[in-house]
Amino acid sequence: MNNLSLVKILPLCLLSFSLLSHANDKENNTNETDVSVATKQVQKQPAAQSEKKENSAYFDRLSSQKKSSFDPYVITPHKMTYLLPFSVSDNMNREVYEGIGQWGEEVQSLEAKFQFSLKVPLTQEAIFTEGDSLDFAFTLQSWWQLYNQELSRPFRETNYQPELFYTAPLAWQPLGGQTNMVVGFEHQSNGRTQMLSRSWNRLYYIFTFAKDNYAVSFRPWWKIPEGSKETTPDESANDNVDISDYMGHFDLTLLYKWQSLEFSFVGRRNFKEHKGGMELGITFPLSGKLKGYFQYTNGYGESLIDYNHSQQTFGVGVALTEIF
Repeated sequence: MNNLSLVKILPLCLLSFSLLSHANDKENNTNETDVSVATKQVQKQPAAQSEKKENSAYFDRLSSQKKSSFDPYVITPHKMTYLLPFSVSDNMNREVYEGIGQWGEEVQSLEAKFQFSLKVPLTQEAIFTEGDSLDFAFTLQSWWQLYNQELSRPFRETNYQPELFYTAPLAWQPLGGQTNMVVGFEHQSNGRTQMLSRSWNRLYYIFTFAKDNYAVSFRPWWKIPEGSKETTPDESANDNVDISDYMGHFDLTLLYKWQSLEFSFVGRRNFKEHKGGMELGITFPLSGKLKGYFQYTNGYGESLIDYNHSQQTFGVGVALTEIF
């Protein structure tokens, strides 16, 4: 009888042990699944956070340019490069050309205008902080009397602008945007002599804030003194010692991109003399990378020869580089 009871009890024990083992395995599998899901969620969190952090269009362009700047087959733009076959002034500065042949009488209000600008990096590794750089840039602007047969279609004015500047990112990120700073030296002249000579030298600082599809830059500058007619009569810059009265001591730049349109505004002001100037630009798509460009200026300093002459100009043409 004892043997019979043992025989009946043994299968029950084996069945209980099997059910218990199966329950433990199921619990372990559930725990492993939970841990795996939790691990994946933790791994996804940084990715989600990084996806939320988006660079501005302005700094994306700077980053892209920096990556390709040492490519020998790439010309890195600095300011805009454009061609305006038609640029008309409502108050052409004829007085400045009086006494120079027939220029004072024959200069036309309708002309062509173009700008070419590039920059060359001088450093590839960080200087003081990660992401900083030292660059050289050159910008050329020219006003061409293209439709003036009487004067044999001359270039009325050409401005040359070399720059040396240091750029560094800033840790300050207000409103979730990005910022950087630029410190530089700039020379600007028209390469003329005697009564048509114009030039000046500046040290400047630029603070830029950018977020999403807009950017704001503030650039104050200090004009390096060149002397006066009495102390340094041979200095060409003495021909425009009062240039700061008209060009001001700073400029403010606003950039905005809306769908396929890009807008730019640059304003200068001398609050003491109540003089200054502004430039408004709009680009729009034409074909491929080619963009149409409309430009409007108002005030003093549309060119160096016109630094003390106020006028409005309207121009239309093509832009070979983008604002953003």
